Amino acid sequence: MSEHIGHECGIALVRLLKPLSYYQEKYGSPLWGFTKLFLLMEKQHNRGQDGAGVACVKFDMPAGEPYMFRERNTEPNPLDRVFKTLLARYEELVTEGRVHPEFADTVKQHFDFGAELYLGHLRYGTSGGYGVSACHPYFRRSSWPTRNLALCGNFNMTNTQELNDSLIAIGQHPIFSSDTQAVLEKIGFYLDEEHEDIYRYLRTRDLSGAELTKRISEGLDLTRVLTRASKKWDGGYAIAGLIGNGDAFVARDPSGIRPAYYFQNDEVIAFASERAPLMTVFDLALEQVKEVEPGHAVVIKKSGTVTAHPFTAPLPRTSCSFERIYFSRGNDIDIYRERQALGAGLADQVIKSIGHDWANTVFGFVPNTAEVAYYGLMSALRNRRRDEVKAAILKAQATGTLTEALLDELILRNWPRGEKVVSKDIKLRTFIGQENLRNQLASHVYDITYGSVNPGDNLVCVDDSIVRGTTLRKSILRILARLNPKKIVIVSTAPQIRYPDCYGIDMSEVGKFIAFEAAIELLKERGQTAILEEVYQLCRDEVARGGTVNHVRKIYEPFTPEELSKKIVERVRPKGIEWTGEIEIIFQTIENLHAAVPHHTGDWYFTGKYPTPGGYRVVNQAFVNYYEKSEGRAY
Repeated sequence: MSEHIGHECGIALVRLLKPLSYYQEKYGSPLWGFTKLFLLMEKQHNRGQDGAGVACVKFDMPAGEPYMFRERNTEPNPLDRVFKTLLARYEELVTEGRVHPEFADTVKQHFDFGAELYLGHLRYGTSGGYGVSACHPYFRRSSWPTRNLALCGNFNMTNTQELNDSLIAIGQHPIFSSDTQAVLEKIGFYLDEEHEDIYRYLRTRDLSGAELTKRISEGLDLTRVLTRASKKWDGGYAIAGLIGNGDAFVARDPSGIRPAYYFQNDEVIAFASERAPLMTVFDLALEQVKEVEPGHAVVIKKSGTVTAHPFTAPLPRTSCSFERIYFSRGNDIDIYRERQALGAGLADQVIKSIGHDWANTVFGFVPNTAEVAYYGLMSALRNRRRDEVKAAILKAQATGTLTEALLDELILRNWPRGEKVVSKDIKLRTFIGQENLRNQLASHVYDITYGSVNPGDNLVCVDDSIVRGTTLRKSILRILARLNPKKIVIVSTAPQIRYPDCYGIDMSEVGKFIAFEAAIELLKERGQTAILEEVYQLCRDEVARGGTVNHVRKIYEPFTPEELSKKIVERVRPKGIEWTGEIEIIFQTIENLHAAVPHHTGDWYFTGKYPTPGGYRVVNQAFVNYYEKSEGRAY
């Protein structure tokens, strides 16, 4: 994706199953778990650059001693800053002689993050602002260990207002309007109730304070807490939490929209948003990493016991396909193969576009995240060319016209040719929030390899997806035109993005999608603008009654995908350049998407088929906002 789109956050959780002294003796460091947390987060740095935060719980601390800690940062390179800050404190304690690294007990006593239980979060902001107060993990504090809660997640709830209203209805006074705060308070409320229920049962048993605390901790049922708290949740989520008594949990939405994986042995249990970081950090085989099942919560008790049980009613599985197309790192073997298949699935359309002109076509990709799909496309094209060559050789052999010159022509001079045509010159930082400034800088993000394309060649570039078309218009097409190709073909491994996302990706304003803009322009050209008023009224009514029909689909029904693609080309063609060659944009088909990514069927941004009722409210509200010229998210 060559455009700036905020998306799914990353989570990491590390629970040590042995005393810190064990890791000191075996691995030479009492901070082994702390280091593993950093590595899991570093291997997921693609998932969030707006902020990073970590939290921890120390076990069995004496009364009066703190046992939960948190560090957050939203400055540039926040992950590095968080861990550099903490390690600088550690080195200072070592220098002062308060911590002796060879003695784990001194680390636990004096270093805040000398702990047994760790939580980490990488943030892409989609709600709640960008200050440190909106950075995860969130904290809910109490003098009772079993009522302390640290929470982070990769999620968006579509019904934050409803959740906040339900808090008000039970007498709370929620301060923040973000979905994270609402979820925190919901879980916290039922955590308090769980605690109180156990406390009331035990307080007449004439137990000592220490025994009472121990029995409450043992009886705490986090799966039940999550079941009660999640009754009105509507969204995609992978949520991780630490309780002050040492319990922890990771819960995944019932549609499996957001990803979550974990690994366990006799030393550690660890969670991450992606599978490959766990494999890399802990040196694991593929089969050692498990997926958190949709609608399940994996709970780790302070005792070390691990359970995985449903906490909410299951829904049809619709895991986010964008995770596979773009967001997750491609070093997971399944994702790697799926991206290859996405590229290969475009071969027929590409061959048709270039008219089988292998000798005069150059293939490349932009941005770097499209590289694996490019390899898949090139492999498929070479297979097709191989079949052509084989057929031509057999025909020439049969007719007695096979010569060395013909073989040279078939094989050596007419083979799919790949070049590194485009490179990303700088990284456009996500902390640059002003869209106008971002657009100005976008024209300098990419550069070309001069001389890699001969004048008159076709130039085919693979992209993962096209959302707004801004970078194509302002940067990519403009610089590709400098190479003076006969034709530029932009190939998107994703279908046309037509509908807003409300489960984690920051693309909720339907009016900003280039496919939507193209459809509106076609309606105007063909005198069909009455559809807009009709859809507006239908959307308003649907939102009012809480219905689950996507009326925005009517905007696209009069047009074929090819008609929309041609209109998109007109809208993204750069103004003020001398080059007059042809531009074509090819989009993945829905059928090929599902063939390439069979186990991640969530495609609502392409098809408008949402997995939860909240999605339909959002898409209809997004059109209402567009029609009424009201900017901002629809949830």
